[in-house]
Amino acid sequence: MMQLTWILTLAPLAALAGGSNYGIAPGAHPNLAGKVTEWPVPTPRFARDPAAAPDGSIFIAVMSGNKLARFDPKTKTFKEWDMPSGHRPHGVLVDKAGIAWSTGNGNGTIGRLDPASGRIVEYKTPSGGGGPHTLIITDNGSTIWFTMQSGDKVASLDTRTGAIKEFPMPGGPYGLALDKAGNVWVCRMGDNKMGKLDPRTGQVSEVDTGRGSRPRRVATAPDGMLWVTYYGNGKLAKIDPGAMKIVKEYPMPAGDAGPYAVTVDGGGLVWANEINTDTVVRLDPKTGQMRVVQLPSSNVGIRKMITDASGRLWYMGSHNGRLGMVE
Repeated sequence: MMQLTWILTLAPLAALAGGSNYGIAPGAHPNLAGKVTEWPVPTPRFARDPAAAPDGSIFIAVMSGNKLARFDPKTKTFKEWDMPSGHRPHGVLVDKAGIAWSTGNGNGTIGRLDPASGRIVEYKTPSGGGGPHTLIITDNGSTIWFTMQSGDKVASLDTRTGAIKEFPMPGGPYGLALDKAGNVWVCRMGDNKMGKLDPRTGQVSEVDTGRGSRPRRVATAPDGMLWVTYYGNGKLAKIDPGAMKIVKEYPMPAGDAGPYAVTVDGGGLVWANEINTDTVVRLDPKTGQMRVVQLPSSNVGIRKMITDASGRLWYMGSHNGRLGMVE
């Protein structure tokens, strides 16, 4: 366990900021001390993308190791499940019933793991591939939305039937989130745009984020605003989904250092990381202040972060094989 000091950096003012549609409503913890704890995972073969479960445990996708793993914060122990051959889980989330869902990036499927029984089912995408990437779930748990990065599509899965429907979405779709009206917002990293899909009509519209911005991940705040990391130019952006416009762009503290993951807690505080600096950054949109936490490891490689029900931040180091928590 390691206590770290917050480094205070001023940023421009903005409005109040929530969640990332990963199954568990994030809590608020406005007075985090900045203490960081890390645990080595059993199979450090490009483990990535943590997800909180209803019982407080944390699941991770072990992509190259072809496993899902669960960490119990109470006992500080891990359990692993082998996924079907070729699955190569990229992302994972846990629904309110405790079922873990994963994107089978290697074989074009969505996986369903019941941790209680160990039973695993795969649902094949209609196109048979497409590189299932990041996944999110609706509040009522009925639908999972996921990006298909190599297939230039976004898709929905009915969690009751396993039926999958695909929609065209250009630009190498990456991260995604739902706005409060139920629209699906997609980071089109390859063409510097945010795509918006209306599930009711199938209509796609877009917001241009600017040349070289390369939007990577997006999270929805309690006030309905979207927060997006610009991997290409070192900025964090706030987007009004109703007005279809960029409200504010914030330069990240380390400049062009690869802003990657983003999440918003229940109090509206925005977390993002800079993958080239081994830091996580917290923005208070009410004051415009950014706080930077230097992580205890080097070459961490964070690709996704989540906030649990207590407001603690969790990240997975894909490069160093360590699961981390900031509290």
